[in-house]
Amino acid sequence: MKVVSLVPSITEALFDLGLTENEVVGRTKFCIHPEEMVKNVPVIGGTKNINIDKIKALQPDIILANKEENVKEQVEALMDDFKVIVTNVENIEDNYYLLKNLGKIFNLEEKAQHFNLKIYEILNQTKINSAIKVAYLIWKNPYMTVGSDTFIHKILFEIGFENIFKDKTRYPQIIVEDLAEAEIIMLSSEPFPFKEKHIEELKEFYPEKKIMIVDGEAFSWYGTHIAKCGDYFKEMIAEIDFLNTNLH
Repeated sequence: MKVVSLVPSITEALFDLGLTENEVVGRTKFCIHPEEMVKNVPVIGGTKNINIDKIKALQPDIILANKEENVKEQVEALMDDFKVIVTNVENIEDNYYLLKNLGKIFNLEEKAQHFNLKIYEILNQTKINSAIKVAYLIWKNPYMTVGSDTFIHKILFEIGFENIFKDKTRYPQIIVEDLAEAEIIMLSSEPFPFKEKHIEELKEFYPEKKIMIVDGEAFSWYGTHIAKCGDYFKEMIAEIDFLNTNLH
């Protein structure tokens, strides 16, 4: 079965479940994991600007898309000629069914279940000691954060953080003053590549706050990715718990 994936985290999941570059025949330029496998798969554009002619030339049996990552009109144009499955992953339950369905489609149900159990195990074992108010920034100029109907918010919640923008939806624009309530400000490594200098900029406003760069993939990549983030989450939480004990 020939598959084109228009979603980076789904491309990673397909390879994790056991598909090879003989089956995954097309990907976006943002599909970067697993590196040694994806380098052999033809690129069909970006997530928001796919090359429909290139996809047609590959003649896939299935195209995997995502409601948030891909452009509706482009996906609909592909539906005329191909079987397109549009995913929508907003929480851990959605993610469970995404993997379950991928397992069903490719006869890899046992492997999918293994990843699902691993994800639940990581999220159940990884909790901070007491709820901490956080702001999670994904963009700069303007600053943008995450509302309650996002996958990132759900991961923060699962680990025990309280998103100070939980009354907002999607990815609202904010100003520095809006961050006053946060005990910790998280700067995501993607889509905007926050660096140390951006921590310094925010420290001018909030010298007393903990401001940290976090691995954006660990919070925003659904599919199988969280199953590999156990150590990362544990280390991050240990650092935060240590700080918290010393702060209070």
